Amino acid sequence: MSAKNGERIPTKAYAAHSKEWKFKPFSFTRHALGQNDILIEILYAGICHSDLHSVSGDHHGTTYPIVPGHEIVGRVVAVGQKVSKFKIGDYAGVGCMVNSCGECDACKRSEEQFCERGKSIFTYNSVDYFHGNENTYGGYSNNIVVSENFGIKVAKDADISKIAPLLCAGITTYSPIKFSKVKKGDKVAVAGLGGLGHMALKYMIALGAEVTCFDIVPSKKKTVLKLGAKRFIDVNSDDFKKIKNEFDFIISTIPYEYDINAYHKMLKLNGEMAIVGLPVKANINGADMIWNFRKKIYSSLIGGIKETQEMLDYSIKNNIYPEVEIIPITRLDEAYQNVAKGRVEFRYVIDMSTLS
Repeated sequence: MSAKNGERIPTKAYAAHSKEWKFKPFSFTRHALGQNDILIEILYAGICHSDLHSVSGDHHGTTYPIVPGHEIVGRVVAVGQKVSKFKIGDYAGVGCMVNSCGECDACKRSEEQFCERGKSIFTYNSVDYFHGNENTYGGYSNNIVVSENFGIKVAKDADISKIAPLLCAGITTYSPIKFSKVKKGDKVAVAGLGGLGHMALKYMIALGAEVTCFDIVPSKKKTVLKLGAKRFIDVNSDDFKKIKNEFDFIISTIPYEYDINAYHKMLKLNGEMAIVGLPVKANINGADMIWNFRKKIYSSLIGGIKETQEMLDYSIKNNIYPEVEIIPITRLDEAYQNVAKGRVEFRYVIDMSTLS
């Protein structure tokens, strides 16, 4: 893997060239290694539900070819002259962002995802203002170059094959759980039990909360109860419609159209609902919301680099890892179909050694 001074980095990947969930080998070059950059040989990359939406162009448009992947872990194989955070041989992770302005109030608060200058540079399908406005390519590839400030340190004793999903699914759920101060004894709920939802379940169980899980796939009941949930409720059942004024906190990870009010009414007075899923469309009825007094709804987006490092350290220390299925990169097309249908428990992780 070459990182010669001033030369761009040759990279092999799998890319989609249209809205169809079909991938094929793709070669490109990444920007040269800068003085503050690290070059990571990618070992594993997670598949996030938002990858599916990005390939389909559901949210903000897509530049093709697209190389998704913002759950990345690997080994540092080269460092810039001024790098102090990493050394060659270290494990490092990359999440949803690879840069930001670094100067606005949000960035100075270590909340780079909320960059007030609109210069949060996402790991793929994003304009890299710092490198000639080139398009960013993600982790379904054999390497990535990133500023050390946006690399996450990974402990040597970590279960490396399970780290990647923590860089999105982990921080996306950890951040609002922390923000809403979920604690022991709270009655809480998880809506949507995919990659994000099962991490929310694990974190809140670790905090001692009593967790209810909602999903449209009844077969997930056995697994989530085994993971420690108090109960599982099928969204299409009569039981779902009867719940009111029960929860201190609800986190919704639902990636498809749904009725937010159906969950809002389940909150206790002063309860909070965090929305972290990215549906193409979600419905909310203002009148219904008004009559569910003093129950808060807010959105959350991943977490800053400082909080992401905190989340990862906490997860490794407390042995909180995602449930994963390791797959070769040649199974990407199949994996996307399974994720869309909720047929994975709960996160696919690509073994990048299978990229030839």
